[in-house]
Amino acid sequence: MFIELHLLQNFVPANLNRDDTGNPKDTEFGGQRRARISSQCFKRAIRTNQVFANTTQVPLANRTKWMVDLLSRPLLDANKPPEDVTEVVEKFITEHFSKLETKKSKKEDEEANISTKTAVLLFVGQDEVNQLAAALLENWDEIVESLQPVKGKKPSSSPVLKRLSKELEKMTKNGTAAPDIALFGRMLAEKPSLNLEAACQVAHAISTHRITMEMDYYTAVDDLNPAEETGAGMVGFTGFNSACFYRYARIDWRQLVKNLNDDAPLAARTVEGFIHSAITAVPSGKQNSTAAHNPPSFILAVVREDGMGWNLANAFEVPVYPKFDEGLVAPSLGKLDAYWARLTDVYGDNTLTGVFALTLDPDLSLKSLADHQVQSLNELMAGVQGAISSNGAAA
Repeated sequence: MFIELHLLQNFVPANLNRDDTGNPKDTEFGGQRRARISSQCFKRAIRTNQVFANTTQVPLANRTKWMVDLLSRPLLDANKPPEDVTEVVEKFITEHFSKLETKKSKKEDEEANISTKTAVLLFVGQDEVNQLAAALLENWDEIVESLQPVKGKKPSSSPVLKRLSKELEKMTKNGTAAPDIALFGRMLAEKPSLNLEAACQVAHAISTHRITMEMDYYTAVDDLNPAEETGAGMVGFTGFNSACFYRYARIDWRQLVKNLNDDAPLAARTVEGFIHSAITAVPSGKQNSTAAHNPPSFILAVVREDGMGWNLANAFEVPVYPKFDEGLVAPSLGKLDAYWARLTDVYGDNTLTGVFALTLDPDLSLKSLADHQVQSLNELMAGVQGAISSNGAAA
């Protein structure tokens, strides 16, 4: 079973997701230049949205290189000696996760080691951190003893830490208690045994129409300029655009339940949290300058049995153009609605167990999706959860 989410979202002039030049990301689709917001940008906005953690009732996982600090805290709280904690944690992380990078201070009068981080970003939930800390505390004396110098030389590794790492790998293999890790997966090249297949796929958001990059020439005034001195304190340029985006995401229900150690109720809350967050979360780029907080104009949620996924972006392969006073949202919705009709005519709708369409404005009319129209977000969410439960999936 799969849960698919389709959104049409029209943003005011903004720069929500920048490229390496500082301009809004774009792409070519259907032979025309389109505005783009990367999938990674929206993933982060979704998983860090407070609605997600509130709905799943599970603390957000951490994507970080500061694993040494994160794992050291519970050990220091248990009153273990700081020098032992540092050695044990660094050797364990090297054994269990990744190599470490220690940055050196450039000034001779400063401490030599100013930060110790992992070589790569790690994605770990609080439950996993607690589990690791508990294992270290339970075997603390044995670990510390194994790290004592032998014939005046400190061992490079500990057999106790190696054993613990293997035991913990078996306990956490192919599963997690963190909903965001279960959705978006985890990949660690140095330790493939800790990898987790993502249950969620997110497409790049692209504009339904052709866009032209615009530039803002801005100035800042020096408040303390002498009266006789004129001109700006600074000047600059920044890029922006305004676009109606089509967004698509797909959740593999079976993979999600498997990733969450067969906890179907948590998986159901994760789906609910994801949909709510996908609708409410907006990327943070340049928001202090643009305040582009525009909710979606159209939401389509689909629950289907095994079958072909339907990314509806090809509805806009020929770009939308505004007609008279229509703007871009109405013709975009018209194209999406017509494309849905063609898909159901050609491929059938026998795999669809639930289709729920919600429009923000009453004048946004639907044809092929009219029979699936709901009046509120609560009704849409109830429909999705009902379709999941009717399959016995959330039991």
